[in-house]
Amino acid sequence: MDRFHKLNEVEASVLIKKGTERPYTGEYEENKATGVYVCRQCDAPLFFSHDKFSSHCGWPAFDEEIEGCVQRVMDKDGRRTEIVCSHCKAHLGHVFLNEGFTQKNTRHCVNSISLRFIPLETAKGLMRAIFAGGCFWGLQHYFNQEPGVVKTVVGFTGGHVVHPTYEEVLSKKTGHFEAIEILFDPNKTDFETLCKLFFEIHDPSQEDGQGPDIGPQYRSAIFYLSRPQKMCALRLMNELSKKGVDVVTDLLPASTFYPAEEYHQDYYKKTHKTPYCHFRTKKF
Repeated sequence: MDRFHKLNEVEASVLIKKGTERPYTGEYEENKATGVYVCRQCDAPLFFSHDKFSSHCGWPAFDEEIEGCVQRVMDKDGRRTEIVCSHCKAHLGHVFLNEGFTQKNTRHCVNSISLRFIPLETAKGLMRAIFAGGCFWGLQHYFNQEPGVVKTVVGFTGGHVVHPTYEEVLSKKTGHFEAIEILFDPNKTDFETLCKLFFEIHDPSQEDGQGPDIGPQYRSAIFYLSRPQKMCALRLMNELSKKGVDVVTDLLPASTFYPAEEYHQDYYKKTHKTPYCHFRTKKF
């Protein structure tokens, strides 16, 4: 089951017809914000901002791709190497080697129009974190009570269908996780504090779901938007492992987050009920 974003004529001219946008015109050529670049057509994560550099060539440049997400093919001109999204095969640009720009000696020259950017920080200075760990109602119940958390939204991420509905995710055919997107004030809390809470309100050793909720959409996962988030999560996972916890939590690059239907938002607040599969247990 696959469903992609509908492209307009300009987008299709690059992603499908393998055109090239004019140099120095793309929206991400000068973007220096921290976050993840995903495929404009299918949402697959492609590049991290920490691998982006200024090549002064007129297009965004990255010296490394997210492993397994970018495919290299011979260009029809027989000289250059084209790069495409491994998932949907959308045209991204070209890759060039041994130019000396960075120590990795690799330049993925990418059209901005082939990408979407998911920022770590909002325009108002709030930071973003994305977790999955069973029914998203329970996650939201606990994170809403955490000091420094400004806003939470429950939804779906990590799948291969754009704009999924709850019923589609429930079918187990879209690849999505039930997840929560958290916006927090970095002056009042930090990612490590939220990550510890995440591990304490669910069982990170359960492989097939969470509590009585069984299925791939209920798996445990952390979707990181930066290298520091990834390293923090790894450190905490190792700490739990040393304490005897068999952690099976997936550590994945962030991708597009889709809010769930309105009736799922703040479910326990609306119904005055309490979580049935999330209980806080001190682990740190």
